[in-house]
Amino acid sequence: MFKVRDLLTLSSVPRIGPHKIRALITHFHDPSAILKASPRDLIRVPGIDKKLASNIVHNKGGEKFADEQLKRLNRIGGRILTIWDSEYPDLLKKTYDPPALLYMLGHFMSNDKNSIAIVGTRHPSLYGQMTAEIFARELVELGLTVVSGLARGIDTQAHQTALKSKGRTIAVIGSGLDVPYPPENRKLLEAIAEQGAVVSEFPMGAKPDATNFPRRNRIISGLSLGTVIVESGEDGGAMITASTALDQNREVFAVPGNITEKRSAGPNKLIREGRAKLVQRVQDILEELGPQMRHLLKKERAIDPPVELTLFERNVLNILGDQPVQIDTISELAETSTADALVNLLSLEFKGLVRQLPGKMFVRQW
Repeated sequence: MFKVRDLLTLSSVPRIGPHKIRALITHFHDPSAILKASPRDLIRVPGIDKKLASNIVHNKGGEKFADEQLKRLNRIGGRILTIWDSEYPDLLKKTYDPPALLYMLGHFMSNDKNSIAIVGTRHPSLYGQMTAEIFARELVELGLTVVSGLARGIDTQAHQTALKSKGRTIAVIGSGLDVPYPPENRKLLEAIAEQGAVVSEFPMGAKPDATNFPRRNRIISGLSLGTVIVESGEDGGAMITASTALDQNREVFAVPGNITEKRSAGPNKLIREGRAKLVQRVQDILEELGPQMRHLLKKERAIDPPVELTLFERNVLNILGDQPVQIDTISELAETSTADALVNLLSLEFKGLVRQLPGKMFVRQW
């Protein structure tokens, strides 16, 4: 296809962006022709004024920038994916402002067309963490890809769960690929690159400036059939992702939360205003997405767990759901002693059906 070096050179021009790059390519058909064009030829392209045409012609540092970018990319095993490449996701291409260039670690796969974004606050509650874990695990077990932003909190939980469940996940970051943010997620970024993909619109060396994240968020929603908002304040970054998803005519799903909890104010507002569908389980997402997800509904897990249980274990397991339950409540509902309830819970935990949380709280795992 096109020479990536020429596209990188063009991308370094001041005041140029994805839309203008695409317009120039449509007119000239090749980035090398753009770099050789005269100002008079350049201003014939819609959106290219005299100032921008002059910037293109006199962009003396562009080639040096391109060479340095390629060198840094090669150092970490990355590459450039352009909107004209066949691997470029169709879902993202169909949005109103797709990036012309994506810096990338890993690869996109055909099944990534069935992607769901999970985003939320950087400071989730236990409820938020558990919800993100349940949704991410069940989505990847059905063969869907989980998309998020590598941020602390809900994003990290979604990525980690997808990896642990041997599924695919895509991280979209708001900095250069060689500037992981937050820094403590460097190992997570590397693991995602091995099992999925890490992408950025920003050049190598770009710092995680606050202005980068709204642009990053439109890529998260653009790669996804729908976006799940788990927990977020009314002015949180996840609410920006919800807005970009709606602008892109994509589905928005919101997990309801405690009405007195600020971390649930964002998703509760989306539900109240009718801008998001209330979801309590993965099936709610699949049903809303319609015919394209119908085949996955058949793959949902059976009601019975995939291991043999004693009558007492089944009795205890039937008490548990997605919300933590304290041991005293479990023993009371199961009409058994606390000691016997604990024995059965530990057996269920060993079988992978139950998870113990701090404070002798238990939650269903499957």
